[in-house]
This record gives sequence, C-alpha cells and structure tokens, in this order.
Amino acid sequence: MPISSDYSIDASKNIRYVGAAHGSSGAGYYPVISFHRWLSDLADDSSYSGDDVLDITKDTPSDRSTDNIITLLNGYNIDQTSSEHLYGGSIIQAGGDEIWDGILVYAASGMNLQIVQNGAILTNAFWNNQPFGASAIGLNADSSNGISHQFMVKVRTGAADIDGRRLIAQTRVWGKTFSEFKINGTSRGNNVAALTYADDLNNTTASATVAGWATISNTAGYQGIDTNYDGAGEYYYSNWTKGVYSINQFYERMKYLSRQGSSSTLYGLSGELFRGITHEVVVDTPTGTFSAFEKITWATGSGQMLAINSPTTATKLWMQLLTGVAPVDNQVLTGITSGATAMVNVTVTDRSLSFPFIGQSTGSSIIGGYGVGIQRASLTSNDKVFDLSNTQYQAPNYVTFTVSNLVAGDAVLVAPDTGSTAINTSQLALASALTGSAVTSVVVSSAIPSDTPASGTIRIKRTSGSYSAHAYTAWSGSTFTIASTNFSANNAASGVDVFVSYIDGVATGSTMSFTAIYSADRSLFVRVRNASGTPKIKTYQTTATLGSAGGSATASRISDE
Repeated sequence: MPISSDYSIDASKNIRYVGAAHGSSGAGYYPVISFHRWLSDLADDSSYSGDDVLDITKDTPSDRSTDNIITLLNGYNIDQTSSEHLYGGSIIQAGGDEIWDGILVYAASGMNLQIVQNGAILTNAFWNNQPFGASAIGLNADSSNGISHQFMVKVRTGAADIDGRRLIAQTRVWGKTFSEFKINGTSRGNNVAALTYADDLNNTTASATVAGWATISNTAGYQGIDTNYDGAGEYYYSNWTKGVYSINQFYERMKYLSRQGSSSTLYGLSGELFRGITHEVVVDTPTGTFSAFEKITWATGSGQMLAINSPTTATKLWMQLLTGVAPVDNQVLTGITSGATAMVNVTVTDRSLSFPFIGQSTGSSIIGGYGVGIQRASLTSNDKVFDLSNTQYQAPNYVTFTVSNLVAGDAVLVAPDTGSTAINTSQLALASALTGSAVTSVVVSSAIPSDTPASGTIRIKRTSGSYSAHAYTAWSGSTFTIASTNFSANNAASGVDVFVSYIDGVATGSTMSFTAIYSADRSLFVRVRNASGTPKIKTYQTTATLGSAGGSATASRISDE
C-alpha cells in the first residue's frame, strides 16, 4: 500500500497510522525519509482532500536534516502506533521534547530481540512481529545484508531523555546463544546493535526438563570458597552447587533461569534482566547494615548490589548497573531496603560480562563468568572460575583408586610403596613423642603430602614395634586430627615411622576405594587377605599407580583351602 493510504492527518496536526496491523496483509512500513517526502508532497498541494488535512495554506509539517533525521514542525506529531511503522532514522517533534531514534540490528534472521530501557524490558516488542508472508520474525529485515530488524524507539518524552537515551539490545532465546549490545545514549539517525544468534550446541535439553532441576542451588552474596584447595579462600558473589547434575546440565540450568520469559528471580531481579556484575566499587564511611544484596541508588543512577565484603564495615561492593551512569568518587550509595549508606572511595572498576552470566560450557567443563562461584565439589580440574579479583582458579584433580574383586570379610590394606613391593613405613616421621592419655593431634616432622585424602587412616609405630591404625578426620600442614586416643602405655617415640594407609579395613562389598587430590603419580602397595572366609584365599599382594586418571587393582582369589 502507498504511504498515503496508511496515514492520515487531521486538522489538529495529528499524523496517525490507519493501515493494517502488524502481521496482517497490507501492513505498511516506511523509511523516515519517505515519510518526510510524503508530507512535503501534500504540503505543496493547492488544496487538501480526503483524510489528509495538509496543503499549501497549512504550516510546514516537517524538516529534513539528513535522510535519517526528520523533525516535525509547527505542532505536527505522531503517536506510538504511527512510530511503529517507520524506520531508518529519527523523528523529532514538539520542539525536541519528544524523540524516536532509529535502531538497526545486525543478527541472524529470525532473532527474537529484547530491548532494555530504564532498567526494564520493553513489553511492547512490536519489532518482533512476523510480517505477512515472511518466513521469520523481524520488522524491516534485510537478510541479504545481515539485518534482522529496523525500527524506532522513543528515547525522549516530556522534554527529558529516558535514562539518558541508554538502551540494551539482548537476545536470550532457549537453545540459542545469548548476547547483548549496549547503546550508551542513542544519537539521531540509525543506531547499530550487533548480536550473535546461533544454535547453542551445549543447550539442547527441553526447557520443560530443565525446569525440574530445582536442586541446583545457590548461596548468594559475598562467598568465600577455597576452589583450588590451597587453604586460602577466594571470594565470589555466589556459591552454586550442581548436585547430581553434570556441569553442562548446570550450565543449561543457568541459561534457563536467565532466559527470555523467565519467571525466576536472581538477586532480587527478574531472571531475564539479570546480567551479573558490571562494576566493582571501593567504598568508605559505611553506616547501617546493608542487605546481602539489594537495590542501591546514588545521585546519577541505580544498581542492584550483588555482593559486599561486609554489611556493616564495607570497603568494597559489587553491583549490576540498572539505570544512569556508574557512581564516582564521594557519591553516596544508599540501600533501598536497608537504608544503609557508603561513600564511593575514588575507584570504580568496570567488569566484563559473560553471556549467559555463568560463562561458557565446552560440553564437559565450564569457563565461568566474572565473580561466579561454584562449590568446589561441583568442579573438576578442567573447570575454570574467576573470583572477584578476576583471578582464575581451577579445582584440584580429584582421583579415585579402587580395589575390586573383593568379598565381604576381606582385609584390605593400601599404603605407600617403597618401589620394591613393600610398604613404605617411613613415609613420614613423628615430630614429637605421643605419651598422653587423650591425644587428638599427630604432628609429623614434614609437610603432609598434598595427595593425602581429606580423611582416612594413618599408621603409627608404637614402642611394641606394631603399627597402630588411627582414623583422622582432617589434616593441615603437618598435623593430623584424630579421635582422643590414650598413648600413656605403649606410646610412640619422637621420630618413629608414620604412614598413610589409604585403604585400611575390612570389605563389606566387592570394592573398596579412596579419593585424593592428584599432584604426581604415586606408587601404592596393595594387600588383600582372607583367612577366615569360605574359601580362604592366599595373600594377594601387588603394586599399583595412582595417576592423573586414578588407578585400580583387581584382587586375585587363589584358594588356600
């Protein structure tokens, strides 16, 4: 249809779209320069006719700055519906008090686009309509040139810019890659947004299935996690646990929570608005008690605080910018929920975002987003996370050694090997004598090997010459923590042998195993005996290696009947 059939102009200078609705046959869409040319053509007619009250006797309706910038003059105006059928530039009216700016999106055909304005997703996503007869959504698409959408957004009203004319274009379609493009203040004419929209090969599970993975959980706020098991915690703004799910299923759950149309809430924000930390802010002079995460405001903007290093004596906080611009030195930040305050102390650091916020999945490992913490037990050594200082950490390589082909009643011992099929009883040495009646700490004279299981059993040489077994519940540095034990008789002298017995007990099933952190290959001595079962077996004895992929030994069961 010609533009003259789709628009009318009344005596009050209201220019209104009267054509077919979006998606209907005949719906019209016109570049802003065509709109101006049509108005100019009417304005030089000797008299008006039909529903277009405009001719040579009327005020000039519009002015062209460029083919992409049109100003409506002398009270002529459009409304929102009229704007939705124009593209390719800006329309300015009411003396500059109202402005629609052009948006031109480069993305794959059919991309579902969301626009975030003033801290909210625009609900009238008219640009995602599918034109009548078209094969994909997207108004004014030009697939041959990689353009998925062309339209206008109102960025100024009532003589005030809407959030400084800032926009975020984003796409978060399930099964597709997530991406966003920030426009930090639209200009007159076309404003370009480039987005990635492709199949995500690591996001193929049906969303209805992922919806049921609710046991994947998070402890939000400032969280200390010793990811690399070095005894010193790093800090993150979350502590996610994946439970029984794989790391890629965990990744899909994070996408589900933050997808387009999500009904989930993350850190007090709608999931589809949650982006992660955009700014790290050094603060001082705190007052009151901040919530673990809450909305905060300052003179030039607002944000959602995602973590703070102390609710009462903060020196640093991390937030997602919502509106306005990031705070600057000496601006006061106020918690909307708590009423607590803190002042910016010079340094505000921009932080890079990941899309989705969790980071990227390789299918078998995660490369985490900035500050996203994941419980160490949920990680493998192939996963990478980045703490709030943006330092990369990897979990240790947990490996398992298994002795199999056992039966209930088998006595099993796995210990360090000397290299010649013998127990290395001198793996460690006692730092001081054990003589007390309630000993709970066993201190050795050197650092405990880093591949020692977190809990297990040690053997200590006693005065009698026997090696007594003692379960330890923890170890650190050169100290094992054991249950209260009486060493007042048959004590252990300073310097005597101590060794870790990695498996030390009686089988109740077909296998026994231990798990440790791999640091280097370790040679192990393995012994299995059963002199009371049926049938009795000859002693099985061998060496094996605990390597980067773990290790195993299979007991032979030669009868000793």
